[in-house]
Amino acid sequence: MSRRAHDQQRLSAKVSAIALILGTGSLSTAAHADTLREALVSAYNTNPTLQAARANQRATDENVPIARADGLPDLRSTATHVEFIKPSGNSFTAPERNLGVSLDLGIPIYSGGAVKNRISAAKERVAAGQASLRDTESAVFTLVVSAYMEVVRNEAIVGLTQNQVEVLRINLEATNDRFEIGDLTRTDIAQSQSRLAIAQSDFRTAQANLINARETYIQLVGTAPDELEPPPPLPGLPDTPEIAVITALEYNPGLIAARQLAEAAGFDFKAAGASRLPSVALFAGGDYSNFFGTLGGPIASDFAQAETTANAGVRLTIPIFQGGRPAALKRQAGARVSAALEQIIAAEREVIAQTRARYSSWLASNAIIESSQAAVAAAELGLEGVRAENSIGNRTILDVLNAEQELLSARVQLVTARRNAYVAGFALLSAMGKAEARDLGLDSDGLLYDPALNYDRVENRIWDWDNGPEPAAVSTQTVDIPAPDADIPLIGPLDDGSVQSSAARR
Repeated sequence: MSRRAHDQQRLSAKVSAIALILGTGSLSTAAHADTLREALVSAYNTNPTLQAARANQRATDENVPIARADGLPDLRSTATHVEFIKPSGNSFTAPERNLGVSLDLGIPIYSGGAVKNRISAAKERVAAGQASLRDTESAVFTLVVSAYMEVVRNEAIVGLTQNQVEVLRINLEATNDRFEIGDLTRTDIAQSQSRLAIAQSDFRTAQANLINARETYIQLVGTAPDELEPPPPLPGLPDTPEIAVITALEYNPGLIAARQLAEAAGFDFKAAGASRLPSVALFAGGDYSNFFGTLGGPIASDFAQAETTANAGVRLTIPIFQGGRPAALKRQAGARVSAALEQIIAAEREVIAQTRARYSSWLASNAIIESSQAAVAAAELGLEGVRAENSIGNRTILDVLNAEQELLSARVQLVTARRNAYVAGFALLSAMGKAEARDLGLDSDGLLYDPALNYDRVENRIWDWDNGPEPAAVSTQTVDIPAPDADIPLIGPLDDGSVQSSAARR
């Protein structure tokens, strides 16, 4: 076999290796590989943004028992010990000391509806917070999916550019050989060297982008990415933008939260005028005093040195004038209701625009995949033809180099389009309110965090010493995870003895 034929065979082997990146992942890979589901589960359990949102929701839950406490009985005791250091000179019976103990009970009966409406407002804010927690969950999942696909994409691009460097290196060797026999010129060598240098630069850039993608993955997921498997198909993508919008208007958690916050503002408006209305409360009290034998001075024996008293009654409070404060509170609450209603419309507009835009991006990415696939197929045929024509002297080395670059660009565009289509599809599901743990099947292992459990646990607790668990962080730190590199897994040799990346096989 001639040297030129051998070089052409090696080039063809390299081209075949690069082309495998456009496959569907049907070939076997390593024994273990990370899946998108595993990444989502890890983020669901350890992501600090999500854990902080859950803790904040637990804090919001406590507003209900806090509001209810204003309508419950209040019982308190006071003990006072007094030493009368300098009694009045005109008093011959003043005591020298006194111990007083009082017990007071207050039972609110009617407060103008303030307590009832504040409890209702707090419950609506709990529901709004739960919807916001779902929104945070969807947002974190969208970031995780984007980071996962970015690692997959950049691993593939590293594999492509690495193979391109090898192809151009072999091409330069073949060009040098042909120059030695007078078949090519120094210009051909210079052009080959230039393209190899550019390819090496692109390879280094791809490696840097891969490291950045892996760092983002670690930040979101909490673990370093192992060999990542191709993601599964996305469920429930709509057929039309109208269906997407209808679903989003019903299920988007951000919009649901805005509606419930408006309901809460309405209860605040009702509670704001309560201070203008009468209030009724029951009260009872008891007092104990002990003068330790010092009451009465010289005739202390004529006085009782300890006594107990008790009282009970009904207190009616009728506000007459408060400087306009109640009316100002009522007007302020009314303005906040108006603002909340406007925010519903703003959230609705945002959801509609966001859903339509993401649907359009998803469709566009799918169309780009189709055109990129056609471009790759055409570029492969073009490169094969240019090489054949070059072998008989009808094409220059520059033509070959241009054809190789065009094929690489088409393959990178295809890899990028596949990443963009998947991320756009998941973002569309997120806008529709269909990108939560239940929608993604994460509930099969009993992993779901239910914010209602904490609310049910604390809603009716009235014991003053009923503390919760000690504060502690749940999310995991990443300080012990080694800094990622730009290596991509290698899984076997090609026919010419060089190695092939698993990213290229995907």
